[in-house]
Amino acid sequence: MGKKRHVILDALRGFAILGICLANFPEFSLWTFSDPAGWTATDKITRAIQTFLVDGKFYTLFSLLFGMGFSIQLENAGQKTRTFYRRMVFLFLIGLCHLLFLWSGDILMLYAVMGMLLPLFKRLPTRKILIWGGFFLALPVICAAVFGTRLSDPLEAEQWRICALYGITEANFGMWLADIHNYKGMLQFLHQGAVERMWEFVTSYRFFKVLGLFLIGYAAGREKIFADLGAWKGLLRKIFIYGLTLGVPVSIAYTWSSMAGEPLGPVAHSVFYLLSVYPMGFAYAAGFCLLFSRSPEGRGWLLLTKPGRMACTNYLGQSFLGVLLFYGIGFGLGGKVGLLATEAIALGVYAFQISFSALWLKYFRFGPVEWVWRMLTYGQRLPLRNQ
Repeated sequence: MGKKRHVILDALRGFAILGICLANFPEFSLWTFSDPAGWTATDKITRAIQTFLVDGKFYTLFSLLFGMGFSIQLENAGQKTRTFYRRMVFLFLIGLCHLLFLWSGDILMLYAVMGMLLPLFKRLPTRKILIWGGFFLALPVICAAVFGTRLSDPLEAEQWRICALYGITEANFGMWLADIHNYKGMLQFLHQGAVERMWEFVTSYRFFKVLGLFLIGYAAGREKIFADLGAWKGLLRKIFIYGLTLGVPVSIAYTWSSMAGEPLGPVAHSVFYLLSVYPMGFAYAAGFCLLFSRSPEGRGWLLLTKPGRMACTNYLGQSFLGVLLFYGIGFGLGGKVGLLATEAIALGVYAFQISFSALWLKYFRFGPVEWVWRMLTYGQRLPLRNQ
């Protein structure tokens, strides 16, 4: 596929991991459990900026990149479909362990399940794949119109039954993870959190969104856009301009709707999401590629490729560091810092991950999770150290 293509993909993954960190750390810090009535002016301003610039946009980019990666594997003449399925099965198991033992906000399980559907689209022309991708992205709006106001949670009773077993109540729910100083107590919270996460995938129609983004990323990877950015510069420029032209004003509406509690209802909020998050996420990807094409040998890109080359390790590593910093079994900062301080900590974590990734890759070929994932997929021991 060409060396530059891999550099741009690794750099994009590194950029996406930064955004994922900024998006997820308010969850780790337990700030999202706080009462909005107690938010400071700084919290509100930071939340508005985060919703406008970060919320959903980097998850979009991360999902697109997974779709592109899957396209490389599926389009590789030497890669058998059953090997791809093995890869997805072990990704699912990695995500399951993440969900049950570290953080209930895992996305890898859903990625694995939706990834297993991609071979069904393999024989379609690229244009039809893009149409299907757009259809799945728009489908949640239809679902919100049909089910959004009356969709009940059949697992809610089970979730609270689990909570009752461990003494988790509505009163202590928000600070349970900060107040519990043993891993057993953390596992108890993760137990009910896993149940909640499964239903969250349904109520947010996340499976449609992920599949749509995977298909669009698959189409981009199949056309080898990143093998020769210069040849696609015109298209990238259009995506960047049109994405921002549509995404910026609608993102203002989406931010207002999110912070005001969806006053226009779930359907309008879903429309705002559709017309803001995806155009902005696509614009981020296109703008990044245009900047990269101007100076592909720049040192800044090299820094971003380090965490990008071991994106799965760093995604899981962010969960480990979030637990260490904010939960009671670690430093217990949860509930003690505002949103601005939380995001500053997230930037510090990402800076650490750049340094750690650069040091690791100086001696090893893959990130530790990537290495284990590859060995499980191919059923053989693979060399880890650089020769």
